[in-house]
Amino acid sequence: MREKVVVIGGGAAGFFGAITCAEANPDVHVILLEKTTKLLSKVRVSGGGRCNVTHACFQPSQFAQHYPRGHKALKKLLPLFSATDTIQWFAQRGVALKTEQDGRMFPESNSSETIIDCLLAAARKAGVEIRTGLGVSSLQINENTTGAERFTLQLTNGETMSAAKVLVSTGGSPKPESYQWLQDLGHSIEPPIPSLFTLNVPGSPFKDLQGVAVPKAKVKLTGQKLETEGPLLITHWGLSGPAVLRFSAWGAKVLFGLHYAGTALVNWVPDSPEEQVRQLVQQQRTLSPRKTVSTNALFALPSRLWQRLCELAEVPEDVKWAELPGKAQSKLIELLVRTPFSVKGKTTFKEEFVTCGGIKLEELHLERMESRLHPGLHFAGEIVDIDGITGGFNFQAAWTGGYLAGKAMAERVKS
Repeated sequence: MREKVVVIGGGAAGFFGAITCAEANPDVHVILLEKTTKLLSKVRVSGGGRCNVTHACFQPSQFAQHYPRGHKALKKLLPLFSATDTIQWFAQRGVALKTEQDGRMFPESNSSETIIDCLLAAARKAGVEIRTGLGVSSLQINENTTGAERFTLQLTNGETMSAAKVLVSTGGSPKPESYQWLQDLGHSIEPPIPSLFTLNVPGSPFKDLQGVAVPKAKVKLTGQKLETEGPLLITHWGLSGPAVLRFSAWGAKVLFGLHYAGTALVNWVPDSPEEQVRQLVQQQRTLSPRKTVSTNALFALPSRLWQRLCELAEVPEDVKWAELPGKAQSKLIELLVRTPFSVKGKTTFKEEFVTCGGIKLEELHLERMESRLHPGLHFAGEIVDIDGITGGFNFQAAWTGGYLAGKAMAERVKS
């Protein structure tokens, strides 16, 4: 009888684990179960429908720095399956990736369907049996058995299935009860909380500037060490863009503890020290004395943003640089380097939402993504306590974890 491996969850990590296992050992019967009718749903919507597959960073230790949770583990795991390996894996199956200016990597087709088609074709070719609309209601471990009957799965259609090995790749969930079945097996769960979200600023004086963006800004939380940089986007509900998403990822636990309320300070000119900003503003009195302050933006800031900062600094509408009152000038400088935003709540950022938390890493043999409590039980993807910032890092963690779990599951079990 062929050894049976069951993969629970039809996302990126689940598919990669199933394919890797089936390719490494054709004698294994790999069954992938997805409780919904949609496979690879997060792959489909990622990157605005283009799928941000990975990131062009080829030093594992440097790559690992982009994970607020799990970076120490990934320093060990990425050398075993890195971004370079991901690129080669897809290239060997006819999918070329391209690198954008910010390091994000997408399929040359600019379509996530290319990645989905590739994974589905690879799974079919490897002999993976895919069953959709079928979840697992309970998982039982037969402790005294090491062979084909070690695991018993009760499926949502009433069917019972036995397996020699199981990969749990069900993704993350903000609901603690979603992890109860794994806690029932003795595993500990790092409490799940949201990561990668935007900030709500109900009283923002910038909300009518929705769509205005700056290529680089610094976001800081008052009273905390939390501080990030990157492109920033003004929205009708508050603040978004990579700088804010990184802010929410690195500060997921802090912001959760504050109930998503506090004051965020935005520095619109992070490449210029405050004293230099002061000098450059002062120089305008000499260099452009007859120019109107509010219609001549400095630091290459968008004109609408500059005008709003001038309004908030109470710069008279038609005042020239030579006539700018000292009080208004000081206020303008303060707003350039520290505009306060009163944050009250968060908003999920499209498909980029991930969960911080999950299976504790100390309970896994990381190089195999295997439970230390129950041999043959593996985990990969967002179900484990690893999460990264945006830019392809969460998918890379899924490819790496799925690959390592798949390789380990391909090893023959002796009854």
